[in-house]
Amino acid sequence: MATGLAAQRPRRRARWPWVVLIVVVLLAVLVVAAEIIARSIVPSTVRSLVIDELDLPADQQLDVQASGILLPQLIGGSLERLDLSSDAVTIGGITGAADVTATDVPLRGGALGSAGGTISIDQSQFASLLERSELPVSEITLDEPDVTVHGGIPVFGREIALALTLTPAADDGDVMLTPVSAQVAGNEVDLQRLAALLGGVGEALAGPQRVCIADQLPAGITLTGLRIEGTAVVADITADGRIAVDETLLDPGTCP
Repeated sequence: MATGLAAQRPRRRARWPWVVLIVVVLLAVLVVAAEIIARSIVPSTVRSLVIDELDLPADQQLDVQASGILLPQLIGGSLERLDLSSDAVTIGGITGAADVTATDVPLRGGALGSAGGTISIDQSQFASLLERSELPVSEITLDEPDVTVHGGIPVFGREIALALTLTPAADDGDVMLTPVSAQVAGNEVDLQRLAALLGGVGEALAGPQRVCIADQLPAGITLTGLRIEGTAVVADITADGRIAVDETLLDPGTCP
């Protein structure tokens, strides 16, 4: 009888590796299932929060992607990276395509580690921004890396056609436009001669043009770069990480 019991024990012990394997497989399936659920819930939740905070339309097209394996991040209370993109989003009256990345996104409240991205607008949207400058703007054309402003200026009671080509950039959050060439009544004119031809108006046009757009953006967002790419104007932006917890940073900024 003892011999029979002794013979059975190895068989029972031999089953344990298979039991452990089955448990491991089941746990792996559960983890995968939980990861799939997390990946379906996190983007939709983030999308809803962004739409609510920025007062965007409920049907706003906004794609959200989370990087890395989400379960450990959810357990740890922070997402490593979120990528948000939209083909057309309107903020502060300006509509463009946006691609934004946020890192170290807390799930239980707190400031973001970092946030920034790009916004691309067409020439009509850029023209509306330039209407706030001292430039005579009736239309603009984009020719990478420059923008040419077309308009008319009064000279001795007559309006003279002016085309001013400028290179855009960002400076301390403002749009900065540096003239590179000019045409007056269809004739190429040296920038240094504009003052002689047009007086104080020409002198002003020959210098850099600064345009404040802070009141067109949330206070927590700053313009850090600006360039022409093909037929689009591309703006680089950064966001104050506290924008996630300080609602005043979502209010429009101010210009001097």
